[in-house]
Amino acid sequence: MSPDQPLSPHSARDGKKASKKATPSPADCADAQQGGVGDAPGADHDLNGDEPAESPVNTGAAGHDANGPAEWIVADFGRALMLLSRIPWSARLDFQSGLIARSVWCWPLVGVFLAGIAVLPAQALLWLTGNAGLAAVFALLAMVGLTGALHEDGLADCGDGFGGGATRERKLEIMRDSRIGSYGVVALILAFAARFFVLEQAIEQGVFMMVMIVAAMFSRLAMPAMMAILPPARPDGLGRGAGRPGLVPLMVALLFAVIITMLVAGPVLMLGALLAMGLACGVVGLVAYWQIGGQSGDVLGCSQIVAEIFVAISLLSLLAKGLA
Repeated sequence: MSPDQPLSPHSARDGKKASKKATPSPADCADAQQGGVGDAPGADHDLNGDEPAESPVNTGAAGHDANGPAEWIVADFGRALMLLSRIPWSARLDFQSGLIARSVWCWPLVGVFLAGIAVLPAQALLWLTGNAGLAAVFALLAMVGLTGALHEDGLADCGDGFGGGATRERKLEIMRDSRIGSYGVVALILAFAARFFVLEQAIEQGVFMMVMIVAAMFSRLAMPAMMAILPPARPDGLGRGAGRPGLVPLMVALLFAVIITMLVAGPVLMLGALLAMGLACGVVGLVAYWQIGGQSGDVLGCSQIVAEIFVAISLLSLLAKGLA
């Protein structure tokens, strides 16, 4: 796939990942034709798949789907929302690689939007039952529902590929397989356990909303940072097709994350979150480069989950030590 080829948020999830290890079953073939259950027309909303896009949504000429600053700001937010969540967008958008890379400036804002929705059922359960653990479960359930578990899919694929493949080619082959293995299951269990306990502690300390918002922002800033730092590991797929973001969109995304965190948490927690995100990117980036030579859509999803955990831990640690 050429980087300039129009791209849609169609993905390899929900039956679209072609298994390289076994012949697909009739049910898999039916799923691939239907494109999953409950999707909005024309989009599968997943940045983590590594299959080439199948039916591009292209409504603009030469990659331009907006004529003025206000229009392209709205289009970028809609494009980011469709890529990073299951929330539909009424307008049909162009998903060429340059436009996806440009939209990263608002990915932290999408994180704020999703976190703001996810805290609602958790707060309702907390008010009804007073149980912090139950509220944390519903916060996770809401976020998974909003995102369609796209980042968790990337984490599981990386776990299976990095843990089960002997060569780079075999690792990439496993990561494109729709089935989940033992390494992927373990990765998901550990990730959900870590997220549950940090959210439960945040609720008990009265900083639940702050932790949700800051972790959601910086974890979605981690993905374009990985796109900028690491080369694509595949010659095709959305990890490659999304393009490499420029300095200006990255700096705008960073500025939004920093300013909003300063307002809701203060400068000390902002610095802690920024360092934690950098550490998460460094860990995932080094492992991904060592294992497959770069980033893919699955690696981006994995980096979001790891950064979310690291940022939340840093916030709670600073608060527990009385440093903020």
